[in-house]
Amino acid sequence: MDHKQALYRRFARYVSVDTQSDPDSRTFPSSAKQLKLGAILVRELRAAGVRKAAMDRHGYVTGEIPATVKGRVPVIGFLAHMDTSPEACGKGVRPRLHRNYRGGKIVINKKLGVELTPKNCPELSACRGEDIITASGDTLLGADDKAGLAIIVTAAEHLVRHPEIRHGKIKIAFTPDEEVGRGVERFDVRKFGAKAAYTVDGDTAGSIEDETFNADGVSIRVRGKSVHPGTAKGAMANAVRIVADIVSSWPENRLPETTEKREGFVMFTDLKGSVEEAEITGIAREHDLGRLKGMERHLSSIVAEKRVKYPLADIRLEFREQYRNMGPVLARRPEVMDNLIAAVKKAGLTPRLKPVRGGTDGARLSYMGLPTPNVFTGGYNYHGRYEWVSLDGMQKAVSVLVNLAREWAK
Repeated sequence: MDHKQALYRRFARYVSVDTQSDPDSRTFPSSAKQLKLGAILVRELRAAGVRKAAMDRHGYVTGEIPATVKGRVPVIGFLAHMDTSPEACGKGVRPRLHRNYRGGKIVINKKLGVELTPKNCPELSACRGEDIITASGDTLLGADDKAGLAIIVTAAEHLVRHPEIRHGKIKIAFTPDEEVGRGVERFDVRKFGAKAAYTVDGDTAGSIEDETFNADGVSIRVRGKSVHPGTAKGAMANAVRIVADIVSSWPENRLPETTEKREGFVMFTDLKGSVEEAEITGIAREHDLGRLKGMERHLSSIVAEKRVKYPLADIRLEFREQYRNMGPVLARRPEVMDNLIAAVKKAGLTPRLKPVRGGTDGARLSYMGLPTPNVFTGGYNYHGRYEWVSLDGMQKAVSVLVNLAREWAK
């Protein structure tokens, strides 16, 4: 089955809609512009023959494909998210198709010096002969996760047009706000009605993920004491200097830029303040929950030392749970991954099982009672100007979803 043209047309439509989520918003979804894409997706699902396609008041788009076999076949779900990262511009995205990649560099934007090469992105080397999509160098692309949207709609259309393919009922859901950690905050798992699901939100072709980080938010607030600098000795507590001291005391081998694979980290993301008050916020990430708590105890000990060092200041540290590693949940339902591995192999790929150095909607869904591993989209370098996706990888993901439907019907 060749769906490349349909995939590209859909993907190009979806990325043209700015859907950045807003981490500072109090609304749900966090940005109203996500609803514009939701309305488009409802129309496209209906045009593909998906039944009950609709968007609810929270911005969740859902639909279903009826079973083609009788009997008690488990209902499965396919999910992707509509929002793009707030870390880079998502307005005015102009996708560029680089056909039949021959190796070497891909010039995304000559004027800005934005280039992809096997040196700055080794994953590109596996895509020789494939059609590569980038943006124009001044925005992100939005393959995370509009590639997933296009893949699911295309797979749904194929299944509807080929009722001879044996499968049970398949549920579809497109969520807002995944990038700001709120994607399934108001998702009704019981109403969705699936026994297992798959997020299509991974990276290069063949990669599948059954683990995420354990994730906590970090907040450190310092209330200092401001006095005239000319008479500050023994009387001033400079909150800005204190938070800087805390940040510089964290080990350099436990930062995102110095870790890989299963190594955890603490990342300080935001700083605001003055002499009297300052706050740093960040994230703590580890695949092993015990090691996550160990890092948090280490940070707590650093803060305790600063309380002694700066007795005139009030220093408060808080950790907030964000999500947990879905691995233990999936381990209790081995058929969920067994069927995925079989589906990838039948698509002609070698499955590469790896942990996510991040999170997905599937992490929280798994703890909400819906085990949900992650499937590749064919993309890489997400959240920035160097983002790209292989159109051939997207087509392989369509095959995996169709194969999954078959596997669950056995």
